[in-house]
Amino acid sequence: MLLLRRSVVQRGPLARLLSTRASNFLSALGLPTTGEISGVYDGEWKGSGEVMLSVCPTTGEELARVKSATPEELHATLEQTRKAYTQFRLVPAPRRGEVIRQIREALAAKREDLGALVSLEMGKIRTEGIGEVQEFVDICDYAVGLSRMMNGRVVASERLGHSILEVPNPLGVVAVLSAFNFPVAVYGWNLSLSLAAGNATIWKPSPTTPLCAIAVTKIVSSVLERNGLPGAVASLVTGGKDAGEAIVESRDVELVSFTGSEHVGRIVGKTVASRFGKVILELGGNNASIVMSDADLSLAVPSVFFGAVGTAGQRCTSTRRLYLHEDIAHDFLERLQKLYKSVIPGDPLVDGTLLGPLHTNAACATYASAVEYLRSSGAEILTGGNKYEHLAPGNFVEPTIAIPKSANTNDYIWKTETFAPILNVALFKELEQAIEWNNNVPQGLSSSLWTRDLRNLGKWIGPSGSDAGIVNVNVGTSGAEIGAAFGGNKSTGWGRESGGDSWKQYVRWSACTINFSDEAPLAQGVNFVA
Repeated sequence: MLLLRRSVVQRGPLARLLSTRASNFLSALGLPTTGEISGVYDGEWKGSGEVMLSVCPTTGEELARVKSATPEELHATLEQTRKAYTQFRLVPAPRRGEVIRQIREALAAKREDLGALVSLEMGKIRTEGIGEVQEFVDICDYAVGLSRMMNGRVVASERLGHSILEVPNPLGVVAVLSAFNFPVAVYGWNLSLSLAAGNATIWKPSPTTPLCAIAVTKIVSSVLERNGLPGAVASLVTGGKDAGEAIVESRDVELVSFTGSEHVGRIVGKTVASRFGKVILELGGNNASIVMSDADLSLAVPSVFFGAVGTAGQRCTSTRRLYLHEDIAHDFLERLQKLYKSVIPGDPLVDGTLLGPLHTNAACATYASAVEYLRSSGAEILTGGNKYEHLAPGNFVEPTIAIPKSANTNDYIWKTETFAPILNVALFKELEQAIEWNNNVPQGLSSSLWTRDLRNLGKWIGPSGSDAGIVNVNVGTSGAEIGAAFGGNKSTGWGRESGGDSWKQYVRWSACTINFSDEAPLAQGVNFVA
C-alpha cells in the first residue's frame, strides 16, 4: 500500500508539501498518488504484510507507506519466479536481447522522472539520480549486444573423431538484494545480464527505497507483458530482514547477488555456500587515492573532491582515505579546503545543488560517532565535523577533512568504512609506503593513483601494486563505466557485476564431449578391455 500524505507540518527551510511534488513524479511513472499500491509483484501486484515507510531524507517527512510481503506471499512469488524461468529459458537469446532493448527504451523515456524519484527517496542530487537511471540504460545496451555473443568454445580433443564443446546455458533464478545508495542501477546491472542469459530474477530492494523499486518494476513488467512473457521473469518482493533471509536460504535460487555491509555479506556468503549456491558479493569499500609529487593537481583535486563529497560519501566507491606526497600536501589541501567551503547543502532536486542529505538518521549518528573518535584520538579536523542544524530535520552533515594523529593503518579509523563524507589524510615520502597503506585494510574495492611518471604507473598496476578490484590511474575512485567488470577483493566480497566476463556468472557451464567416430577410446590412452 502506498499512501501519500496530504498535509505536512512545515519544519525547516527545505520542508514543503510533499504531496504535490511526489504525486507529479509518481503519476509520470504510472503509479497512483492516492490509495493503496502493493509492494510485491510476481505477475500480479499484491502485498498484505507489514507496512514499510518511505521517508524523505531531505526533510525527514513521510513520503509513502508500502505494504510488504507476508511469508506466504514471498514463497508464492518464489514459486512463480521459478515457473517463469522454465518458460523464459527457452526463448532464443537474440529474442531475449530484443526484450532488453525494449526495457532500455522504456527506461530512457522515464529517465528524468525516475531520476527525480531517486533523489526524492534516496537523497542523492538530481544529476546523480538521472545518471543512475542512465547507467541502467547503458547496461541494457551492453546486454542487447551480449545476447548475440554469449558464446561457448570448441576445445581440441586428444581422441580421434571427438570434439569437445563448452556450452553456456541459463542458470535458473537470480536473487538481487540491493542497497539504498543505488536503488536503481545495481538492480539494472544484474537484471540485464540475467535476462540476456535466460534467467528469471527476484528482487528484494532496500526497505528504505521501496518506491524506486516499485517504479522500476512497473516499467520492466509492462515490457514483459507486451511481449507475452510472464511478469514473474522479473519479480519484486519488498520487505525487511526476514524476507532477505528467506530468499538467501531458498534452494530455488541458484545465484544471490548481494550489495550491502561486510557483516551481512559474510552471513549471506556462508548461507548460500551451505546449500552450494552461487554468490556475487559487493560489500565494503574503504577506498584510497594516492597523489604523487608530479601529479596534475588541476585534475586530482576536483576528482578527490567528487570522490569524497559526491552522494554525501554514500557510494561504495567513495574516497575515504587520501595519501599525499609531502611535497605537494600543503598546496593540495589548501585547494581542496577551498572547494569544501564552497559547498552549499540543499534540496537535491534543485539544479546546482552539490550536497544532499545522508539517507537516514542512523547514518548521521554513524557520522557523528566517527568524528568524535577522530577528535578524541587527537586528529586535526581541517574542515567540517558537524551536522547542519539549520537544515534539521533533514539528514545534512558537513563534509569533513581530517588528519588523524597517526598514519598507522592498524588504527580503527583507517581500517573501518564510514558511510559518510569523511576524508582521512596522511602524508608519505615514497610510493611504496603509500601502496602499503592502500593495501593494509580489510577492504579492496577501488583505488586511485595520480601521477605522470610511467614508472609509478607500472608499480601501481603490477603484482606489488594496489590489491583492489578497481585500480585507477589519473581517475578518481568513484564512478565506473558499464563496459568494465565492477567488484572488489578481500572483505569487499567476490564476483563481478556489469561488463567484462561477468555474464559468465549468470550461466551454468557444460563440457560436452561428442564422439562422431566408430571407436570409443578412453582419454589419456587408458586401456580397459576385458
